[in-house]
Amino acid sequence: MRRFLLVVSLSVGLGSGAFAQNAEIEANISAQIQAFKADDFATAFTFASPSIQRLFQNPDNFGAMVRNGYPMVWRPSDIRFLELREIAGALWQKVMITDANGRVHILDYQMIPLEDGWKINGVQLLGNADPAA
Repeated sequence: MRRFLLVVSLSVGLGSGAFAQNAEIEANISAQIQAFKADDFATAFTFASPSIQRLFQNPDNFGAMVRNGYPMVWRPSDIRFLELREIAGALWQKVMITDANGRVHILDYQMIPLEDGWKINGVQLLGNADPAA
């Protein structure tokens, strides 16, 4: 019986750690999207990894890339978090975003842990989805 309780306790503990990690990642992505919606590119830039920050050099360049390349992220009407997966040692959070025109887009966010929390290390547009599906 003790062994069973130990296994259950460990399972719950591991599950809650994964839940906390997932919640932190979702909060990070959500906060960046909220900053985009407010045209606060300086704040949105803080959620990007150092390599992304080096690539774009400043919040204005970063904001221009998002407005032009990812308008569904800049002005979403709905956001839903799908699965968090590990691929080749990296964590990827799949997100379904509905744009202002009602089109559904599936994006994959690569997340990396740093001392000050999770950062977005890249985003891939996986495609559009049929909202009726």
